[in-house]
Amino acid sequence: MDPHYYTGCRSVILMHFIRYRIKDGNVTYQCRFIRSEAYKKNWEAKRIVFNEFGTQAVPDPCHNLLKRLTTFFNPERFLTDNSNISIYPFQDEIYSISETVYAHKINATTLECEERKDIRDIIPLVVHHSSHPHVAEDGTVYTSALSVGLLGTTHHIVCFNKPENGEKSMFDTARIVASVPAPWPLNPSYMHTFGISDNYFVMIQQPFSVSITGLVTALVVNRPTSSALRWYEKEQTIITLINRTTDQKEDFYTSSFFYLHIINQFEITDEYLVIDVCCYKNPDFVNCMFTENLLNAQMNPCFAKMARNKPQRFIVPLTKFKKQSFNKETQSSSGNLIHLDNSLCEAYLQRDGRIILSPEDLCGLSCETPQIYYKKYSGKPYRYFYAIGADVATENPGLIIKVDTVEKDCKTWCEKNCYPSEPIFFPRPNAQEEDDGVLMSSLLWGEEQWNKIGLIILDAKSLKELGRAEFTTPSPAPKCLHGWFIPD
Repeated sequence: MDPHYYTGCRSVILMHFIRYRIKDGNVTYQCRFIRSEAYKKNWEAKRIVFNEFGTQAVPDPCHNLLKRLTTFFNPERFLTDNSNISIYPFQDEIYSISETVYAHKINATTLECEERKDIRDIIPLVVHHSSHPHVAEDGTVYTSALSVGLLGTTHHIVCFNKPENGEKSMFDTARIVASVPAPWPLNPSYMHTFGISDNYFVMIQQPFSVSITGLVTALVVNRPTSSALRWYEKEQTIITLINRTTDQKEDFYTSSFFYLHIINQFEITDEYLVIDVCCYKNPDFVNCMFTENLLNAQMNPCFAKMARNKPQRFIVPLTKFKKQSFNKETQSSSGNLIHLDNSLCEAYLQRDGRIILSPEDLCGLSCETPQIYYKKYSGKPYRYFYAIGADVATENPGLIIKVDTVEKDCKTWCEKNCYPSEPIFFPRPNAQEEDDGVLMSSLLWGEEQWNKIGLIILDAKSLKELGRAEFTTPSPAPKCLHGWFIPD
């Protein structure tokens, strides 16, 4: 199997931490390998000894089939600990995380890995947690996780509180606060992220799943993790809401789609919950990211189509959560359950009690790695989000996009042969408006400028450039995927 963009081993792009520091009008740039156990063991063996997302390990000539089977009962021997997707604060500590059971504590000054955490030390049955936790205003962290038991698989919401009573770190406080059995027990939905509003947890269970039997097979015959992914196009996507107070759970249904990122989610009084998502028609985008497909992209007429998505809005009527009785016969004949001005979203109650949702598009551009004014508007009514372009067929595919979700229009920034990373919003001191601040994005250049990297700062209102810093590196500069702004 070819190495994959998400792998972070043979494709070393995601094995780095990148740090820009802005102080006294100057900008410095640092880049460092993640010193994970997988990295160290691969380096020592001079070969890949862990199966990664899209890269298979080089077989150990001393291991026969029986040896590989016994390895399955010693996860340390085959579970990679590469935490190569995102960076999040846990109180005053910074951790790098990905979709494994591990997280690495990072020194924000030196970028050294100081400690490795394993969520199984607190919650033993967990085999995966999300790459995108949510950080509440008080510093509490929530993430989604998956556990495997005798009766199948279960999705969880895990909470990390501020440590007290002698606990050393937030990881020691991990506890499950909500659980949802997977609708397909041996094929749990791949869940890169989840949502949280004032009163609800939001889980989007897409029919892009991880086959448990496929994972076992991958170990036995030495295949990468990606070989266990399955797409069930005829299944519907299930949007599950969990009341954070009562634990009441309700499922809502829509046509199948693939997603990686939820833009935001928020409640409108006690009548509706709005969920904005970057939606793909199918998961072909994942296949686009294999190295061979990237190298041959210009010779594949279907490549651009596979990478396109739509930022879409779903509105969930909260009727089922109301205390009064819910008359299915009456409601099923009442038409669209969404009664909001300037909304094209639909929700229809079926006679079997299911509510079917139909979304509306938020803009005409493909968007990825969406960001908002997170600290103030995460889980709250908001207007703007920022993203990078996901359409590689445009004249300038390296776009930074600002979307107005009220007017359903957008602004863009681009520079020829330049490719930005996820734009991170930081507000102006004492800002009164949602978009009063700046966007920060790491830049790469194509063609012959492979060793050039930079940081650009844009006015968040107009997307006009306010300043930039550029650096020349001694080797190819790695591309950023996700980041976090940490004030000094």
